[in-house]
Amino acid sequence: MLTTSDTSPAEAGHADHHRAPLRVAVLCSSRAPGLADLFERDAARGRAYQIVCVVTSEQSFAEQDIARRSGAAVVYHPIAEFYDGDLRSLSRDPDTRRTYDRDTLNILRAHAPDLVLLDGYLYLVTEPLLDAFPRRMLNLHFSDLTIRHADGRPVFVGRRSVRDALVAGEKETAATLHLVNERPDGGAPIVRSWPHPVSPMVGFARQWHADEMLKAYIYAHQEWMIRAASGPVLMAGLHLITGKAVDLDAVGEENPAKVLPWVVDDRGRLSPPEGVHLFERLWAYEHAFADGLGARG
Repeated sequence: MLTTSDTSPAEAGHADHHRAPLRVAVLCSSRAPGLADLFERDAARGRAYQIVCVVTSEQSFAEQDIARRSGAAVVYHPIAEFYDGDLRSLSRDPDTRRTYDRDTLNILRAHAPDLVLLDGYLYLVTEPLLDAFPRRMLNLHFSDLTIRHADGRPVFVGRRSVRDALVAGEKETAATLHLVNERPDGGAPIVRSWPHPVSPMVGFARQWHADEMLKAYIYAHQEWMIRAASGPVLMAGLHLITGKAVDLDAVGEENPAKVLPWVVDDRGRLSPPEGVHLFERLWAYEHAFADGLGARG
């Protein structure tokens, strides 16, 4: 029987009080979307999990003051210094890239994390990190990773996934928290956000060849997703893992293309994988009904 959950992520991921909190390390670049929500809004932090460090690939990041005030170690590990300030050679110099990740791994090991969260981290990780944290590394990605090619690869990957989805004519977008493997955004999805509908102005902008209009909308839509969905998706994922509702080892054994994620809605409620499609129908009905009331008002 398909059901939707009326519980919050915290209730779904209720932790055993006798178990030590999960130690979480965060890797980010110039921002860590949703990190402030974990520090300031999540009652499970400190009980079910704790953020032991935040390591940035840049010289600063937007949430650094919040992280420090909340007791996390903040470590600056600028990647540009490894390339003499010229990141254009990043893809052409894999040895230096692996050296950087080995240094990152040494930083992380000093804080003994159980889980590594890539949050706004702009670089693909390489073997030193992948081998050190098998099935213990998660990435927050801003596309629906259940949309796949026939061969199982996700369709919208990389930094421009929101742009690619909108240009492709997708009617909605979503954020996904997924396991990290050797393929870009290729690991099994754990949690997906509620849908973010795409405005019909995208179609008009394309029809009119209004490139600046389309570019502005893509930026606004992406920022909407980043600011609205990041915190709830991260919280949901951590609660599911610490509450044993999701077994990362078991999920990691499966074909990522066959894994259905949990879904968190815009009120923080979770639906299990078997209830995903019903959840989406109910979400669409509730919002259409609310829009109708607003129009009549």
